[in-house]
Amino acid sequence: MMRNRVQCIVPPHVLEAIEANGTPEQRAWAAATLSVDATVRADRAEAPTAPPHPAADLTAHRRVYDAGNTTSLPGTLVRGEGDPASADVSVNEVYDGFSTTLDLYNQVYSRNSIDDAGLDLIGTVHYSTDFNNAMWDGGQAIFGDGDGDIFNRFTIAVDVIGHELTHGVTQYTAALAYRNQSGALNESMSDVFGSLVKQYHAFPRQTAEQADWLIGAGLWAPRIRGAALRSMKAPGTAYEDPLVGKDPQPATMDGYVTTRQDNGGVHINSGIPNHAFYLAALNFGGYAWEKAGRVWYSALTDRSLSSNAGFLDFARLTVQKAEALFGSGGRQRIHDAWARVGIST
Repeated sequence: MMRNRVQCIVPPHVLEAIEANGTPEQRAWAAATLSVDATVRADRAEAPTAPPHPAADLTAHRRVYDAGNTTSLPGTLVRGEGDPASADVSVNEVYDGFSTTLDLYNQVYSRNSIDDAGLDLIGTVHYSTDFNNAMWDGGQAIFGDGDGDIFNRFTIAVDVIGHELTHGVTQYTAALAYRNQSGALNESMSDVFGSLVKQYHAFPRQTAEQADWLIGAGLWAPRIRGAALRSMKAPGTAYEDPLVGKDPQPATMDGYVTTRQDNGGVHINSGIPNHAFYLAALNFGGYAWEKAGRVWYSALTDRSLSSNAGFLDFARLTVQKAEALFGSGGRQRIHDAWARVGIST
């Protein structure tokens, strides 16, 4: 299967703001992080991909590696499936986050790993030095330690782990092109199911009304004025700080951003479908993964969804799926959610 470009949790506009506003050391951290996308793409293009497990084995196994603050992938294996807990908190957070993500997809949507065929999950921690990002490179998830000044370690938030693995789910289903509206949908899918992983993982599990709908809560270091990287409940309010700037995400099509940056604003305009999902989840009530999540999953995995789908294409498909799954009442709930973000189905 063709792989999309490297997909990162921290948008480039945040790193560019740090390059413009930070100290020399902070600017260096940001520049180094921005340069990794091309480096990882080149490394992965040159490396042959071996089968992750024997073809007859349809059980997903988790493997966590340590890059030792280098950029060599995958690194040294430090915890495999069934191994005891590590003394390294980052290793355990990835191992457990993989399990939680697998559980959501398997127990709720009957999906067998990200490819629906038991694909092993591979994660690398301690990637590079002071690396301020987490990413999916088409074959594995990669997590930086953060610099400790602006960002904490990127394994700290289970929704970030779910976000990166969901890029894999999208890769093996709709393969949404990583540009413009299809790219914003790609990012939104990862936020949606990353948030559902967090809600499903919480103890007790959280309803749509109880969830905070924040993506990456805990990633900002204490000096930064912000709650998270993004807010699905209130796009544009997740952070505002002189060093990293203000959250630019729009909640509706009235604020849609036309830009050549970030592959057409994939991390910015994803706020619109994110907010539509939040509204749909509230319209249904209860656990968001049961109804709104089922509608989104059914649409994402529908073969009719084009890799170049725009917001309206996806919205119309979710309305159809809602009616098929939950009748006219479900259809109206989804229609209303999209209408409130300025998309008429």
